Amino acid sequence: MPRFSANGVNLYYEVTGEGFPLVWSHEFAGGYESWDPQVKFFSRRYQVITYAARGYPPSDVPTDPEAYSQEQAVEDLRLLLQHLGIQQAHLGGLSMGGNVVLNFGFTHPNVAKALIVASTGAGTVDRERFLREGEELAQRLLSQGMTAVAEEYAGGPTRVQFRRKDPKGWGEFHQGLAAHSALGSALTFRGVQLKRATIYALGDRLRQLSVPTLILIGDEDEPCVEPAIFMKRHIPRSGLVVFPQAGHTINLEEPDLFNRAVLDFLTAVEADRWVRRSTVAAAGTLLPR
Repeated sequence: MPRFSANGVNLYYEVTGEGFPLVWSHEFAGGYESWDPQVKFFSRRYQVITYAARGYPPSDVPTDPEAYSQEQAVEDLRLLLQHLGIQQAHLGGLSMGGNVVLNFGFTHPNVAKALIVASTGAGTVDRERFLREGEELAQRLLSQGMTAVAEEYAGGPTRVQFRRKDPKGWGEFHQGLAAHSALGSALTFRGVQLKRATIYALGDRLRQLSVPTLILIGDEDEPCVEPAIFMKRHIPRSGLVVFPQAGHTINLEEPDLFNRAVLDFLTAVEADRWVRRSTVAAAGTLLPR
């Protein structure tokens, strides 16, 4: 099994195909295998790289809570690229992974040729409730285990769309979630999700982000809709794709729409046709010109 050491924590990764590197970072409830529809599609023309974050077997599960943070997640991605000898890549992520690649774009803009930020921003809206429910989730993971929590989590209001459209795919997602490490998941939620900056707090950094960025969102993914619009308004070289009647896990729920939107974006970036807006988040006139 291919692994590399990220500051002493062994992380698992997979490389499929040949061409310019395209790296995918997974969500809290997913894993490296959550990107299978994208690996199968994009490996026809890219070198596609997926990996399991720390706390997600077959990667190591550190027991020290201090081993988990947004900053460490960004550093893990940097160390993966360094291990593979990659100097520049397209970087994509969903939810937790979307936050990772977005923050990677802030800190390593010369390495990121393009950013794909999907279903990102949970915890930005209704912050106090998010913090309260997130700590309750972490406590339940440690006291009840992964299987009990996965049943409720996989059936939440931003996941039912997936179950309605693709019961088999949702079942596989549910089984994968139930197989996660309860300890790794609890420490990840406490160390990463509950402590990372909200999208609203990143306004200045978003305005300064020069990397071409595609933002994707399901219109029924309520915690992430407003943060997605905020990112679109603040990132100069950004575009926003909204999937109708879609929830959180849009790369699995709507794989064809997701893949085609991303492919069109990468094609535009590679042709230097993904433009910068002349004004961003400015009041301006209310009349069309």
